[in-house]
Amino acid sequence: MKHILFKYALLMLMFLPAVIYAQTDNKSVIKANKLYKEGKFDEAIAEYRKAAGTNPGDGVVQYNLANAIFKKESFDEALATYDKSIELNKDNIFREKNIYNKGVSYTRQKKLPESIAEYKTALKIDPNDEDARHNLQKALHEQRQQNQSKDNKPDPEKKQQQQQKKQQPKDQSKFNRKQVEQLMKALRQKEQDIQQKMQQNRTRATTQPDKDW
Repeated sequence: MKHILFKYALLMLMFLPAVIYAQTDNKSVIKANKLYKEGKFDEAIAEYRKAAGTNPGDGVVQYNLANAIFKKESFDEALATYDKSIELNKDNIFREKNIYNKGVSYTRQKKLPESIAEYKTALKIDPNDEDARHNLQKALHEQRQQNQSKDNKPDPEKKQQQQQKKQQPKDQSKFNRKQVEQLMKALRQKEQDIQQKMQQNRTRATTQPDKDW
C-alpha cells in the first residue's frame, strides 16, 4: 500500500510548483518539494512548516506536509494534517486524495474499520479510483478473516467450566484406601451394634413375667 500512497504524493508534488508560483513565490515550498523527492523527510517537514506559517490557508501545503509526516510513520499526526488540508480546500478531487491517504494511514495502523470507512468515502467522491477500490477489497478481506478467527477461537472461561464439570464427578467418587477401610470398619461396627441390640431384646422377651390380670 505504500507504493500506492507514494504515487499519489508524487502526483500532487509534480503539479504543486505551478500552483505555488501562481499564488506566491514561496521558496520554502519549492525547497520542501525537492527535499521530499530526495527522501529527506525531516528537512522537508521543516520547510513545509515554514511554508504553512507563511500561507496558513494553503491546503496544498498541508497535504504535502501530511505526506512527509506519513513517511516518518507518525500516522496520528499525518491524519490530523490531512483533516486540516481537507478543511482548507473543499475541491472534491483534492479531498479524495486526502481521504484516500487517510485510509492508508489507518491501514498502516491496522485499524481496519476506520480504513474501510475512508476508502468507501473516497470511492463515493471518485468511483473510478481503482487504488481505493483495491485497498478497500483487501481491507474487507482481512476484516472477514479476523472475524472468522475470533469466532473459531475457544472461550477460555467456557473451556474452564467444562473441565471443572468433567472433574467434579471424579473428585466426588474418588476415595483413597484409608477412607475405604474406615468406611468398612464403621459399617461392620454398626452391624455388630444392631445384632447386639436384637440379642438384648430377645433376652428381655424370655425373662419378662406374665402380667397379672
